[in-house]
Amino acid sequence: MTTGTGQARIALDPFVTDLDGESARLRAAGPLAAVELPGGVPVWAVTHHAEAKALLTDPRLVKDINVWGAWQRGEIAPDWPLIGLANPGRSMLTVDGADHRRMRALVAQALTPRRVEQMRERVEKLTQDLLDALPEDAESIDLKAAFAYPLPMYVVADLMGIDKAELPRLKTLFEKFFSTQTPPAEVIATLTELAGIMAATVAAKRAEPGDDLTSALILASEDGDHLTDEEIVSTLQLMVAAGHETTISLIVNAVVNLSTHPDQRARVLSGEVDWSAVVEETLRWSTPTSHVLIRFATEDVPVGDQVLPAGDALIVSYAALGRDENAHGPSAGEFDITRESPNRHIAFGHGPHVCPGAALSRLEAGVALPALYGRFPRLDLAVPASELCNKPVVTQNDLFELPVRLNP
Repeated sequence: MTTGTGQARIALDPFVTDLDGESARLRAAGPLAAVELPGGVPVWAVTHHAEAKALLTDPRLVKDINVWGAWQRGEIAPDWPLIGLANPGRSMLTVDGADHRRMRALVAQALTPRRVEQMRERVEKLTQDLLDALPEDAESIDLKAAFAYPLPMYVVADLMGIDKAELPRLKTLFEKFFSTQTPPAEVIATLTELAGIMAATVAAKRAEPGDDLTSALILASEDGDHLTDEEIVSTLQLMVAAGHETTISLIVNAVVNLSTHPDQRARVLSGEVDWSAVVEETLRWSTPTSHVLIRFATEDVPVGDQVLPAGDALIVSYAALGRDENAHGPSAGEFDITRESPNRHIAFGHGPHVCPGAALSRLEAGVALPALYGRFPRLDLAVPASELCNKPVVTQNDLFELPVRLNP
């Protein structure tokens, strides 16, 4: 597929077999690359750091899917596997201006620095409980399933007031929600069931409010902030999705990075380098979120020597821009926990739409990683890194499993 100007589009691999190579090709195509999403959907990708920061704060780009020409023309199928990410319902992910500020302010009130820090004790307790349950004598274990997945899922369930009995089903549903391989017949059913679980949670919290974000959103709507039921349900689904997927990948990728860079692992285990440097360099070098969908141009927007046409869609390719040499220097392609200015990345977004859960994700990884290596300092991969397989999820840098030896 090509653009109207004859530029060849880079088709994103739905199986994510070589994310690093794909990201390098996107960067080489320029700050604005013509790409094709799985399902044959044409969009543009911003792939350089400076241009991404500018576009993330450009008012000519909005999140209203009705601006998208392809959507208006009926070219996007309702059962497109990524429709739940492009059109996830009315939440702060899909609105701009005053509506976005209103919704974001309510979420931010529940995720203040003080509130996040108050969650540290709970995160520490969950971490220790999960570590205690690991089979230390096993030849190898899947660390993702046994540790990296349940920790953030339990934390976000606590935060949002979700019944723990729903977590196994939510795991299955969110895997289908993010996957490019979900059969069309299951796409709408998955979205419907997810919305039903969230709506049931909202109904339960209306009947019996608790000390959780869902109850806070309900009470705020009753006090005059006028959140609709749709907005509360969509916000709950957004927070659960973003609140666990990013942190899972952050923990998993950090373990892989330390295992494949034993010299740097030794430096952090000796105390020479702080664990926060591991977290920040992982966020930059192997960002948990590879591509974020989707914004739409209300008019022609110049990007470098190219133009994002009015009515076209833009994705932000964080995996590509995290290794942009213009932003991170000639060693951008190297994992280096001693890097100067480690916080220059924008892995959690930028401007008014930066992820409100960033501090909580950093807290979870900042607790989990030192506790994990404090218990198992010789922890290492049980297979060569080249045998690790990414899940077919173009938006997340996520592995199927993480086989490790706890005591090699």
